Amino acid sequence: MASANDMKEANKTYNSFIANLKWTVPLICVITAIVIVLIAS
Repeated sequence: MASANDMKEANKTYNSFIANLKWTVPLICVITAIVIVLIAS
């Protein structure tokens, strides 16, 4: 089993990944929408 220190680091890594994901997914959606509008026009 993983030690307590490994779990603390894993939780910290997971939380930072989720925080970054909350910003990057909407940003990618906006960029994709802009590209689609540019291609369609």
